[in-house]
Amino acid sequence: MFNFARQYGYTDAPNPCAGVKGHKETGRDRYVEDSEYLAVWGNAHYTVQDAMDLAHLTGQRPADLLKFNRSHIRDELLGLTQNKTGKKLRIEITGELQSLIERILGHVNYSMTCDALLQDGNGQRLTYGALRARFDKAREAAGVSFQFRDIRAKTATDTENLAHAQKLLGHKTRAMTEHYTRHRKGDKVSPLK
Repeated sequence: MFNFARQYGYTDAPNPCAGVKGHKETGRDRYVEDSEYLAVWGNAHYTVQDAMDLAHLTGQRPADLLKFNRSHIRDELLGLTQNKTGKKLRIEITGELQSLIERILGHVNYSMTCDALLQDGNGQRLTYGALRARFDKAREAAGVSFQFRDIRAKTATDTENLAHAQKLLGHKTRAMTEHYTRHRKGDKVSPLK
């Protein structure tokens, strides 16, 4: 910030932070075990169950999940533009994802007047605050400590195919996908003999 001020003439004083070594944070390496996932899922409100399953099957961030609309479903594809990167994806609606979408659309309280795929039970778009509060309540009841965002890394790790994970998560480079999955579960290796 100070360098910006110097560059645009707001100050000519030297940067007081020059020479100070920055703090490097380590990334998360939390892998969500299937048993933990199911424990939270079993204690969760059905809207959180839907969001968790959608996150696990698509590998998308919470903000992107919440902006999915029924109108994004075309030609058996679920389209989106990721908020963070602007990357455009089209995810095939087959198998478990197809069953999930049918389950979501079949809820008794699902409103066709709201275009949101994930709704709050009152026919309105599920908000981040509601998702967070309901997830935290289920997580506490289950007695586990993972965060909702860890489901995205679980998806990448569970694919066991870096090329597929890279495309599904919308990463530009394979290195980013490797960084995302490398320390979550550990490499599977054979013994010497």
